[in-house]
Amino acid sequence: MIDVKVFGSEPPCAKCKTAESVALKVAERFPGQVSVTKLSALSPEGFRLGIMSTPAVAVDGKIVAHGKVPSEAEFESYFKHALEA
Repeated sequence: MIDVKVFGSEPPCAKCKTAESVALKVAERFPGQVSVTKLSALSPEGFRLGIMSTPAVAVDGKIVAHGKVPSEAEFESYFKHALEA
């Protein structure tokens, strides 16, 4: 199972909400293989990963995007890459 975390600001900004929405939409194309969780960039995990700009996306503990909303194609690429690893 791929562990995807979308880190956002508090309160959540529009871009952070959009990043979570897109991640969830693309995750539906990989039934049972992708778990998406929304976290605050100020959470302990956000600090551990060094999140400096939001939204930020981590796949299996590695930051793959920050400061922008990844497209559906980008999320799909992240998920496929993680599944092949």
